[in-house]
Amino acid sequence: MSLITANSLSKSFGAEDLFANISFSVAKGARLALVGPNGIGKTTLLRILIGEEEPSSGTVTRTKSLRVGYLPQEADFELRGTLWDVCLEPFVELIRMHGELEKLESEMSDPVKREYSEEYLRQALDRYGTLQHNFEERGGYVYQIRIKQVLTGLGFDPSDFEMSLDHLSGGQRTRAHLARLLLSNPDLLLLDEPTNHLDIRAVEWLEGYLSQWDGAAVVVSHDRYFLDHACNALLEMAISGAEYYRGNYTTYLNERENRWQHRVEVFESEREKLMRDVEYIKKNISGQNVQQAKGKLRRLTRVVQAIEQVGMDAVVSTNWSQLDVDTTTSPFSVEEAERRVRGLRPPQRVMPDLGLHLRSTHRSGDLVIRTKNLQIGYSDDIERGIPGKLLFRAPDIELRRADCAALIGPNGAGKSTFLKTILGQLGPLAGEVILGASLHVGYFAQAHEGLDPEKTVLDEILAQAPGMLPHQGRDYLGKYLFSGDDAFKRVSMLSGGERGRLALAKLALQDTNLLLLDEPTNHLDIPSQEILQSV
Repeated sequence: MSLITANSLSKSFGAEDLFANISFSVAKGARLALVGPNGIGKTTLLRILIGEEEPSSGTVTRTKSLRVGYLPQEADFELRGTLWDVCLEPFVELIRMHGELEKLESEMSDPVKREYSEEYLRQALDRYGTLQHNFEERGGYVYQIRIKQVLTGLGFDPSDFEMSLDHLSGGQRTRAHLARLLLSNPDLLLLDEPTNHLDIRAVEWLEGYLSQWDGAAVVVSHDRYFLDHACNALLEMAISGAEYYRGNYTTYLNERENRWQHRVEVFESEREKLMRDVEYIKKNISGQNVQQAKGKLRRLTRVVQAIEQVGMDAVVSTNWSQLDVDTTTSPFSVEEAERRVRGLRPPQRVMPDLGLHLRSTHRSGDLVIRTKNLQIGYSDDIERGIPGKLLFRAPDIELRRADCAALIGPNGAGKSTFLKTILGQLGPLAGEVILGASLHVGYFAQAHEGLDPEKTVLDEILAQAPGMLPHQGRDYLGKYLFSGDDAFKRVSMLSGGERGRLALAKLALQDTNLLLLDEPTNHLDIPSQEILQSV
């Protein structure tokens, strides 16, 4: 039975279509991944499913009393109290039942109350037995264990459990919200890039948790390994619609290739048939079979116009009466018919690639970074009343030109803080960072702090390259998959992936010879991740 069904959903912003004609359903036990290029509208689709946004057309049908849990990309929700308090929220009824059990226990053990009638004691015992059974059935004796398991699985240390949410980072708040969602056990989970703020161990834990999930989930993620382990179906989104695939991400890649080969074969076969019709028309348009030739020409005109408007796939697989095409013009001439058939092109499957190119015209010295007795962390914030914290003591490090080092570790270990210390944005608690000669540092910030939400995409690029003209800026942005009016979008309106591409576009305009990249693949679609890796 389907928990939620989307029927012919479309979404437009003004004259620009985000996506159109998307239909699918999600049943209990389904773990559906939404995949597609950045900016195709995956987050918007999730918001439509939960009812936070309206589609331009189409409908969403939900089962009665459907309980939905939604994790957005960014921590824009209000959470109060401590981390433990937030995780207790799904268990309010169990906490109430526990309080009632304690009250009954107290009453039945009170000598004064025991002087009441046997009928009172019998009723109290019956009430206690029923309440205790329900409490146990609903997990009353294990819910605190569950909270600890989920928080630990998502990378929180027991020392964090009583931490005020005011002191948590954006990533930690997102994980806190995810923990609360999992503990609330909804019928349907909608997760928008849930792995972005998780370390490797936490991602593996979430994979295992979702694989055993007895509800349903719809997941947006650009982590192909996570999708392989956590999902059992995929919906590939495109502007014109969506295709459904059973299986995990690897199965999807293989099946997509098979479907593509079939489409190419169908296209070639159908175009050959049309060319045979053209040859028949040329041969007979002036002969004794002129009526048959004219009939074929009228039919060929309609078919070619339909293919040009909606593609070969739709014409071959859809009843003619259901095609939304305009074929009201007069028949082609014979010459025009041949030209139009020869001009038919096979369907395009490859999205334009990210045109990332990083340049370095200045050679650095052989020594790039050296640290001595370095201690990383935060000093006391007296104004906000937040005590300082030592995150880690770094062994003495030496990086030389052409080295490529990965900085790994659990969330909260201080990886971003380490990069900011190298940049000089934060001072070390002890020790020193020594930078080599002739360094030009390029920094990719995890939260894209270098982008101004009030500026347009084009403004950001022109500010980075003052000598660049607006038309040159738009051409340059095209390499980073910003086309048409995308250049005039405000940064605040961009998706996470679009902000990532804009940050990379700005980084590529800098003449750098040392790159500090903090989670550069977050939000990037999988093809863009692979290009970044190769660069």
